[in-house]
Amino acid sequence: MGDEPEDLAALAEDIQEGRDTIVVPEELLEERRAPSSKNLLAQLRDMTVAERLKLALKGNRDARTLLLRDANRMVQRFVLQNPRISDEEIVALAKNRNIDSELLDIVCRRKEWVSKYPVRLALTTNPKTPLTMAVRFVPTLLPRDLRTLAKSKNVPAAVNGMAKRLVIDRGG
Repeated sequence: MGDEPEDLAALAEDIQEGRDTIVVPEELLEERRAPSSKNLLAQLRDMTVAERLKLALKGNRDARTLLLRDANRMVQRFVLQNPRISDEEIVALAKNRNIDSELLDIVCRRKEWVSKYPVRLALTTNPKTPLTMAVRFVPTLLPRDLRTLAKSKNVPAAVNGMAKRLVIDRGG
């Protein structure tokens, strides 16, 4: 399977429109309350990349959570294209310090996600967020979060310094 963006976009469209021939277990497509992550992990291990890609685009919350940790970056990117991905999942992803910075960059570029305050806060406090994006979100933070950010040693110096300047300028 080609790794070209056009090929990926075409594959994603085919899967979304139901024009693909990839088969994944039906129970992994339905949202449900009782997670069976051990069983799911075993199923994912036995799947081909194409099956995991389809699952990333159409799978339930449990499948999406596990597929975000998939070794294949393409699978991780496809999870972010899943129309059922929730704001809570995006916030959790943005807070995750072990996540690939490429995924954080994708989140930063989606207006519907960064329009949500918890997403911007999580991205700003994650040291793996691309610096240009993190700095862009700092002025949008509330004073109490700016003060916390100004004291934090777990963020890049530029983000910390900008937060300190804004706290002083805003009289905090």
